[in-house]
Amino acid sequence: MKKNEKLNQWLWKWHFIAGLISLPFIIILSITGAVYLFKADYEKPKQLQIKEVTIQGKPIPLQKQWEIANTNAQKKPNSMVLSTYKNQATQFVSGRFGGKSSLYINPYSGEVTGAITAKKTDMYKIRKLHGELLMGSFGTKIIELIASWMIVLIITGIYVWWPARGWNLKGLFIPRIKAGKRTFFRDFHAISGFWISGLLLLILAGGLPWTDVFGSNFKQVQKMTNTGYPVTWEGRQLKSKPSGEPMTLDQMVNTATALKLPGIVTLHFPKHPKATFSVSNLNPSDLNSQKKIHFDQYSGKQILINDWQDVGILMRGRMWVMAFHQGEFGNWNWWLLFFIAITLAVMSISALASYLLRKRKGSFGTPKIHSRFKVGYGVIIAIMVLGILFPLFGISIIALLIFEYVKKVKRNKSIAVQSA
Repeated sequence: MKKNEKLNQWLWKWHFIAGLISLPFIIILSITGAVYLFKADYEKPKQLQIKEVTIQGKPIPLQKQWEIANTNAQKKPNSMVLSTYKNQATQFVSGRFGGKSSLYINPYSGEVTGAITAKKTDMYKIRKLHGELLMGSFGTKIIELIASWMIVLIITGIYVWWPARGWNLKGLFIPRIKAGKRTFFRDFHAISGFWISGLLLLILAGGLPWTDVFGSNFKQVQKMTNTGYPVTWEGRQLKSKPSGEPMTLDQMVNTATALKLPGIVTLHFPKHPKATFSVSNLNPSDLNSQKKIHFDQYSGKQILINDWQDVGILMRGRMWVMAFHQGEFGNWNWWLLFFIAITLAVMSISALASYLLRKRKGSFGTPKIHSRFKVGYGVIIAIMVLGILFPLFGISIIALLIFEYVKKVKRNKSIAVQSA
């Protein structure tokens, strides 16, 4: 690939500036992301006494356990998770997402073994640090801006690194060790960045749906194009036909168990006398196996079944990249994400080391660009497209252009005064 050297200098300047500003946040993201991967391993021993019980004869009816949960839970449970082992406490769930809390009942004694509130766990704090810097909505927007700029950093970094004078196979894998510390750190940053760039873009794609601005716009596009969950997925429009007494929880659990759904199976309770029971399964390792099935709460008759194929393409793609982002596709996914997180942290630190070794005292060391260089239409269009896709990036570009313009006006005034 023949490179435009003036364009290369311009891209290098903005790669440098964006990287310097983003660097602390990228290190935080990579470290907290790596730590959060250990969520299950960290929480399992701490929650063992709540989630596991001693088998003692015959379990009491689930209907009775539901009544106990309704009495003891701070907020009335809206669902329960089907147990897969006899030594599991029955999990009754209240709320959703970050507001979710679970109450656990010993199925043999009916005693409450404990409660777990998502917001009160250590890993929830790590997740909030990772996603919003513990600063709420404002922090989320900072992370979204950094993620947007990371995409630009990857694209510009590949162009700047791309060899202009032929390929050296060794240079694709091994940093130059004998050329000095600065060259070694720069090479390590460039080589590792090149090899993880594709996967890093995929990981960023998995994180962006959680953001405020891009995430909200993405949901709006899903709604407009009808490519999200079908309207029947939640079952709000579906109705049971009141006839006699509702099914007991034991009967409904037997019906749900007979479906033999893979993954974590949840039974959602009716919200009112005409609502339905719903059964869903969470199985990120095989998204195609996920279903949402609705039942009449009186007769137990199946009213509607939604397969994963009924879900719109944008939602399916979104859920896939989000599952990949969290390492939910199995051990290979977990290890790959852990490797990327550590590599990103070391790569960022090596960039900082290279900069500090290059930087002259009293100067930021910003790369110079040719005074006569003009940005081509192709680059302008690319920036505009990125600005539309990622609004916070677009706003930051406008702010930078205003800053550059003001700085240029001041410089010209200073020159004019000196010439007078």
